[in-house]
Amino acid sequence: MPAIVLIGAQWGDEGKGKATDLLGSRLDYVVKFNGGNNAGHTVVIGTEKYALHLLPSGILSPNVIPVIANGVVVDIEVLFEELDALIARGVDVSKLKVSANAHIITAYHRTIDKVTERFLGKRQIGTTGRGIGPAYADKINRVGLRMQDLFDENILRQKVEGALDSKNHLLVKIYNRRAIEVEEIVQELLGYAERLRPMVTDTALLLHRALDEGKTVLFEGGQATMLDVDHGTYPFVTSSNATSGGAVTGSGVAPNRIDRVIAVIKAYTTRVGAGPFPTELFDEWGDFLTEKGFEFGTTTGRKRRTGWYDAPIARYSARINGVTDFVLTKLDVLTGIPSIPVCVAYDVDGVRHDEIPVSQSDFHHATPIYEEFPGWTEDITTARTFEDLPKNAQDYVLALEAMSGSRISVIGVGPGRDEIVVRHDLID
Repeated sequence: MPAIVLIGAQWGDEGKGKATDLLGSRLDYVVKFNGGNNAGHTVVIGTEKYALHLLPSGILSPNVIPVIANGVVVDIEVLFEELDALIARGVDVSKLKVSANAHIITAYHRTIDKVTERFLGKRQIGTTGRGIGPAYADKINRVGLRMQDLFDENILRQKVEGALDSKNHLLVKIYNRRAIEVEEIVQELLGYAERLRPMVTDTALLLHRALDEGKTVLFEGGQATMLDVDHGTYPFVTSSNATSGGAVTGSGVAPNRIDRVIAVIKAYTTRVGAGPFPTELFDEWGDFLTEKGFEFGTTTGRKRRTGWYDAPIARYSARINGVTDFVLTKLDVLTGIPSIPVCVAYDVDGVRHDEIPVSQSDFHHATPIYEEFPGWTEDITTARTFEDLPKNAQDYVLALEAMSGSRISVIGVGPGRDEIVVRHDLID
């Protein structure tokens, strides 16, 4: 049985939770391998809507073992809040496993994130202020705290002291904030230890054994390709690897175990936060996409920036991730648009670029070159086969497939769990 990586192909919010839910009954494990509670998945099951931030969306499937792997940074307070909210709604969360090597987001990470972003002024990155970047910085600087540290009070105290030594100088002398007490942090973290203890384990070993036993494992990426710290629109990116390669380092599962890479991509484009966005709309069609697509962040509530589909970005994602299948979401949002533009290339100072320019400056100044496709007015939310779609909708999907670098296997035609068209099986 396969190991499958599921990632976002644009700037996030493509609907990865729905894709995971689609596969849910056929999965044994769902693994979150990067990021923290700075991104969200919205999953609709019947009349129930679930907004998840830190937890893998597979936690909503009764037969799935959800895993938070080593590449994730964990705000334990948020983790417990999410678990308690699901328990209150009757969801069984007892199977959750958390890597002993996952790093912890503390109160001082959140404080530094917020004051640093304010200090940047006009040069702000647009972070969520949840401490994700500072936690990853501590990880790279080798002063981070890991889940396993909670179970050794002496080690925990030593590590907190080491982390706060320089940070308190920064907070007091640069940002004019109060110093953070070591004991305050230590006692807060120790208070989480007993509840966490049954969840924390060697998740890399757990996943290797599962694959050896023929189980199906889905690696669910947070954020998306264009926010990857190495391959995204740096510096307007997240602090982790959101591409398929991140599933390997973020979980401890070897690359030769990965069988399929599924990339979720919207029928148009959105992003949250600052950074270049060639097809961004500032007119009535931008408002149309925002309102009809309900483009507001699951985690932040921030209004998303909207634009037309960008084929060079799709091709880039297909190449960087080794995409075997695209899941195209929110096709229904385009219903009613008379003529739908698709960005097929960029113009940079009179020079055509069919691929994303290597220079960030060029990409920032890129003007989209559009090709127009006839729209449709028919309601497509009841379509369940490709042939059920209006001819113009079919032509639009086929055109995107031809220019995007991989096949479009699933099409989302509405927000509901069953509002999909399956062209190719995502597992077999």
